[in-house]
Amino acid sequence: MPRLLAGTIALLVAAVIWLPCLHFFFFRPAAKFRQPQGLSPAATELAARHLQLWTDPVQREAELKKMRVSNAEWDFMGRSYLAWSLANLCLRDPANRPAYLQTMDRIIDETLRLEQQEGMYFFLMPYAKDHPFLVRPAHSLFLDGEIALMLAARRTIEEKPAYKPLLTERVDGMAARFKKSKKLLLESYPDECWVFDHGVALDAIKMADRLDGADHSELIRDWLAMARQRLVDPKSGLLISACQTDGTPIYGPEGSSIWMVAHSLQLLDADFARDQYDRARHQLGAITLGFGYAHEWPKTWKGDADIDSGPIIPWFEISAGSSGMAFIGASSFGDDSFLASLATTVEFAGFPKRQNGRLKYCASNQVGDAALLYAATLGPLWETVNHGGRQ
Repeated sequence: MPRLLAGTIALLVAAVIWLPCLHFFFFRPAAKFRQPQGLSPAATELAARHLQLWTDPVQREAELKKMRVSNAEWDFMGRSYLAWSLANLCLRDPANRPAYLQTMDRIIDETLRLEQQEGMYFFLMPYAKDHPFLVRPAHSLFLDGEIALMLAARRTIEEKPAYKPLLTERVDGMAARFKKSKKLLLESYPDECWVFDHGVALDAIKMADRLDGADHSELIRDWLAMARQRLVDPKSGLLISACQTDGTPIYGPEGSSIWMVAHSLQLLDADFARDQYDRARHQLGAITLGFGYAHEWPKTWKGDADIDSGPIIPWFEISAGSSGMAFIGASSFGDDSFLASLATTVEFAGFPKRQNGRLKYCASNQVGDAALLYAATLGPLWETVNHGGRQ
């Protein structure tokens, strides 16, 4: 018994000494993940991996099949995040712009082809067919907004005449449906309106206005006023994640949503964006022993783990989904200390695999890595839009 006690004490002492030092072995400064100008090492390696996938159809098909088994949305969102990343890459690395634009066009064209050929349900989760959409003909703001933002980002970098009418049609359709909605809320799934998707859609509408001279500023202004009044959780001050078309909340504030929402708001209302990021950072972000992570819900709200949150790690209440999206928030708002701690965590727990200048995280998948690439490259596209609309 004394020997067992001595061994236990020795292990505890070792843990006390070494655990606070563990993060030093995996520490990555923020500049290794994202730099103000040019490409960081992480951006370079992640981009190389994704460019390889889109030039090797066999590898790409294998990656997409793995994701679609779990969630068809991930296939679609992986395309979106990669396309948006490529726009930023064009601005950060002009020497390789032709290759980035070629891949961007391939993503957009294939996505549009699949939407046309298979229908919108191809990129939605199965429950989209459980009930009819309330507004007919059926449209998903999830698809319309992200496709519109892909088209707008591509045209912002360099005009492509074939994409202009496609963007105009998509934006006019969304604007018309907003005008008909008494609450300014559009469905992504039947009677299910996601704030994440509204932010992306309004970003696309604003970008299209800058490109083509239309003016939807009144729509954007009215939606922001409505969101402040109806979609903010009174206890946390954070925007809820989803509601019904009449504004009734379905899901409260969620980390897997709010970090991207705050980023989207930067293009629409900088003060509102900063408010939402600061609240999310305070209530959801955490750093323990040098490792950064994020919770899925604030302490004032308790939800159920789902495909977006990922598994919730007990005790620390770590959400994989929220932690991954927190990279976008920290990068968007220049929160280098939090960004460095998140990068340290993914080096430790993401099981990075580096090969021939390419990087993938084995604990992630294509959409997760594409979101990280977006976080590692974002900035220039938003700056270009705010300074006139075209590079």
